[in-house]
Amino acid sequence: MSENQDMFTSVQIAQAALVETIDAAEFGKHSTSIDEGNGLLSEVFECTLAGYRGWSWSVSVSSFEGTFTVNDIVLLPGEEAVLAPAWTPYRERVRPEDLGPGDVLPPDADDIRLVPAWSAGDGDGTGVVDRHFARDIGLGREWVLSFEGREDAADRWYDGAHGPESPFAKQANQKCGGCGFLVSLAGDLSDRFGVCANRTAPADGMVVSLNHGCGAHSGTRPKRTESAKIVPEAVFDTISVDELFQA
Repeated sequence: MSENQDMFTSVQIAQAALVETIDAAEFGKHSTSIDEGNGLLSEVFECTLAGYRGWSWSVSVSSFEGTFTVNDIVLLPGEEAVLAPAWTPYRERVRPEDLGPGDVLPPDADDIRLVPAWSAGDGDGTGVVDRHFARDIGLGREWVLSFEGREDAADRWYDGAHGPESPFAKQANQKCGGCGFLVSLAGDLSDRFGVCANRTAPADGMVVSLNHGCGAHSGTRPKRTESAKIVPEAVFDTISVDELFQA
């Protein structure tokens, strides 16, 4: 759309473009004009569409040699606009509790947490170096955790409910590293984590950091009660039996 500048202003041109494009009830009064430079203006109008509070219609208008040209009409959010949350990839939205019985969740083909066993070692001391040998003979695994995979797990466990910053750990007098109920791990994570085997502990059967702790530590001893104090004589005798006298 192009019009002679002597006949109309950029605001009028923008408003006319809105009327031609959308329903007149969907926009309100003109809010502001923004000079974008190089003869380009953005004329902003209030949006009156239901559910679009805080949004505005922006009409891009060019001025060149006495004419206005409408370039584009867009609906833009303002500071008070209600927006949908940022899009999160499906893989990042899945939580452990989302996986039910019978569901499958295969890893990505390029998952950096996994590497072929022949490239990283089998981890069990067998010295398997061939992936096909490890799979067919059953002496190892086809895939193993990569360095990134191990550190990802370590960070997640350390920052989780069974790490050193949990309420249990902060209140504990002794740490899991010295607990008799701790089952040691083998491999690269053994210097930081173990598995709790205390059936009365909140973390029973779970991976705990060595500097985690709880009140069910094997070294915990019951507190001795103080010896009974001597009770002073009562001001009023309410314990002994009154003697009955006959006249």
